[in-house]
Amino acid sequence: MTGLLLVVGGAVLSVLAFPRIGPGWLILPGVALFLAGLRTAANRKQGLLLGGAYGLVFYGGLLWWFVELGLIAVIPLVLLLASFVAAYGWWLAKYNHHPSGTWFLLAVGGWALMELIRYRFPFHGFEWGAVGYALSDQFWARFLAPVAGTTGITVLVVAVSALAVLEVTRRSSGAARAFALIPIVVAVGFSLPTLFTSYDFGPPYPVAIVQGSTPCPFEHCPPDERLRTFEQHLELTRTIAPGSVELVVWSEGSTGGFNADPVQNPEIGEAIGAEARRIGAWFLVGSDRPLNETHWVNANVVFNPEGEIVGEYRKQHPVPFGEYIPFRPLFEWIPALDQVPRDMIPGTGPVVFDLGDGVQLGSVISFEGGFSRYPRQHAEAGANLIVVATNEASYGLTPGSDQFIGMTRMRAAELRLPVVHAAVTGKSVVIGFEGEFLTEPSGLGTTEIVYGGVQPRAPSLYAQTGDVLMVTAAVVGLVTWWRARKPLVASPDRTLEEE
Repeated sequence: MTGLLLVVGGAVLSVLAFPRIGPGWLILPGVALFLAGLRTAANRKQGLLLGGAYGLVFYGGLLWWFVELGLIAVIPLVLLLASFVAAYGWWLAKYNHHPSGTWFLLAVGGWALMELIRYRFPFHGFEWGAVGYALSDQFWARFLAPVAGTTGITVLVVAVSALAVLEVTRRSSGAARAFALIPIVVAVGFSLPTLFTSYDFGPPYPVAIVQGSTPCPFEHCPPDERLRTFEQHLELTRTIAPGSVELVVWSEGSTGGFNADPVQNPEIGEAIGAEARRIGAWFLVGSDRPLNETHWVNANVVFNPEGEIVGEYRKQHPVPFGEYIPFRPLFEWIPALDQVPRDMIPGTGPVVFDLGDGVQLGSVISFEGGFSRYPRQHAEAGANLIVVATNEASYGLTPGSDQFIGMTRMRAAELRLPVVHAAVTGKSVVIGFEGEFLTEPSGLGTTEIVYGGVQPRAPSLYAQTGDVLMVTAAVVGLVTWWRARKPLVASPDRTLEEE
């Protein structure tokens, strides 16, 4: 019973750490209580149950707002995510009586391995709920992010939490302390030069996010909802003064898509191009484009200041059961999936646009902003300014928009690149390369323009090295597990807690 109370308490604290509640540092005692609860497990069955309890309470509490999409969306997702934590608890419980250094490496390495799998499986993964994202409001976490990345911050949180459990139970050892402190010292050491480096990027690059909303925010109002969405964005854009900005961003689906796609519909393309010429700015607009009766693409279309379409980025990571139906014949019996009649064809890689004056624009679409790997692809390809174009109409008035902005704040901090976070129905915001807000986030369901100035710059060490810390922790955990497979045998000269 004590173990169950600890893991449930840890799950509640972990949920409270995320936006829109916070503060983010609550994730540290949250994870520590969970690990302390797992330490009480007498066998793997108890570890499985305790891990599952944490997973159900944590992911259920964090993602309850998915109910906006229906129970068919939230229940399978929470059960799937909880199963990862249950498997982690089952795996770690066996080693509760091993030496503290061994348990520490297994706790941290096992968590890293669990997350690496979860970020990629099934259906290319789901990164939402990673503990590093809870710390988007903490300067010290964003300070370490350019070296460690959000994945590395997750590893550091688990390492500190595991060490705290050992210290409180008086089972820590010098080896466990060293294992916890080494990555922290390395991350801080590599991050320190950023505090003493001055940057001169010239004047800020002015951008405008056009949050045109929809004619019926957070609801569907056919038959002309898509066309009216385009018209609202166009009307709002006409209030932007000529020469006042260099880049105008319309977010995902803002053209209305399908019958209002600027590539297939010349009238739509000309209307947007006319505004690009009038303002003298680059435009990035989101469009849903049907290819045939069964497939479509989700793209960010880019116009130059002369009003010409110069290219597009196509979304690489479709949302399962939202933008395509995996194994469609198996799920045709579910009525709610009739709302997804076409499957999205994914793009093949990053696309970077040269906007002149040293500005290299990379963009991702919605769901992709919640993964480290897609914005990092663009940074590796030369982007020094990232746009996250999203819709968020399905988030409603829930904390979903705030949680997603927390994730894109960590994107900016880990890449040390400014991020323009644009949403059709809000919230939209301009984020600096240290993860700080350069503008106030817009409202939900409002019609407004967010103006900001960004400083494009060279990307971070993490942008070049990727998830090295998390991968290293996972490898160390696997090696430790391989060595610890043999049953412990106590001897007169050595106790189980000795190294």
